[in-house]
Amino acid sequence: MNLAEIWWTVSPEIIRLGPLSIRWYGLLFALAFVFGYIIMQKIYKQEHKPLEDLDKLSIYVILGTVIGARLGHCLFYDAGYYLSNPLEIIKVWQGGLASHGAAIGILIALYIFSKKMKGQNLLWILDRLVIVIALGGALIRLGNLFNSEIYGKPTDVSWAFIFLRVDDLPRHPTQLYEALFYFISAILLYLNYIKQKSELKEGANFGLFLILIFGFRIFVEFFKENQSAFEAALPLNMGQLLSIPFVLLGFYFLLRKLNSKNKR
Repeated sequence: MNLAEIWWTVSPEIIRLGPLSIRWYGLLFALAFVFGYIIMQKIYKQEHKPLEDLDKLSIYVILGTVIGARLGHCLFYDAGYYLSNPLEIIKVWQGGLASHGAAIGILIALYIFSKKMKGQNLLWILDRLVIVIALGGALIRLGNLFNSEIYGKPTDVSWAFIFLRVDDLPRHPTQLYEALFYFISAILLYLNYIKQKSELKEGANFGLFLILIFGFRIFVEFFKENQSAFEAALPLNMGQLLSIPFVLLGFYFLLRKLNSKNKR
């Protein structure tokens, strides 16, 4: 056995008080919204947008994230079971959230928000919101690490994790791979926004986000264990198949930006 392997024995619970417990995943999930609000508040102030709009936007994003992530998990990874037992869908506390579902849920929520709020352009919001979404994705993946879930395939690399709540095999810590990449992506998206704020082509930062996040998702899935048994029969797993349309959409928005530059 490689002495450099990390034995992951951390409990998913921070503290338990009788039947109630505070878990790392829940805390990091909540912090994603807190930090996201703080960053967006700064952006709204810099661009002289009313903070009342941000408060309303936050509600839409929270609802879109939670509802979309839950429905995405139920329909993408075990549709037969959940359609036969629809009441199980609302049991979010039992776990089961899908990032692709969250992405779709947020897009739908923002579309509805932009239609209801005058002067709230959908792409303007997305170009800025993707900064905090990338950051939130990093925090949520750290929550997955504390839960010993969404882990990688067995490996002999020196930085392998042994998730003792799962088995005694050294595995790729894919949660950390994603968390680190999403943190870096958030920084890159913020720097791109700052650099081109005055001339940022609508949808450009959103397109870059889609290519970075979902392009990496396609890559990292090769090192992950499948989340559902049926994925073994697919040419690519569900996470990869769901990521492809997002990457293509990202290239559309970036090519749109390049075409507008060429015309000028």
